[in-house]
Amino acid sequence: MNRIKDKIGEIEEYLEELENIIPKDIEEYQKNIEKKAACERYFEKIVEAVIDLAQLVIKFKKFSYPEEDTQAFEILLKNKIIQKELCEKLKNAKGMRNILAHEYGQVDDELVFEAITQEIMIDSEEFIESVKKKVL
Repeated sequence: MNRIKDKIGEIEEYLEELENIIPKDIEEYQKNIEKKAACERYFEKIVEAVIDLAQLVIKFKKFSYPEEDTQAFEILLKNKIIQKELCEKLKNAKGMRNILAHEYGQVDDELVFEAITQEIMIDSEEFIESVKKKVL
């Protein structure tokens, strides 16, 4: 239980740190290489921590353990910890994280900026709230 609470705290810290460095618009994001790199790295760290949290919940609840990271969200969906829409969003965030981390092909700055400035904050907070309500 403490590991789950600690992981939630870690995600909340990363979200706050990301919020403090996000450029005001896409133009600044594209021009400021340091901020862009820092935002992308925080996005990666948040997604990794969200996956860790999902796996901690699975272990704590003794659900069947996933073979792949994204299956963790499906297991939480099946066990009514998260809703289908959030499951899909978190799986998509994992896909975006892989693109950023492994530089698969060309990265679309506008998609990444939208994910960083809007989606990851909302989705992570929704995930944390679901875990707090249904697990803690």
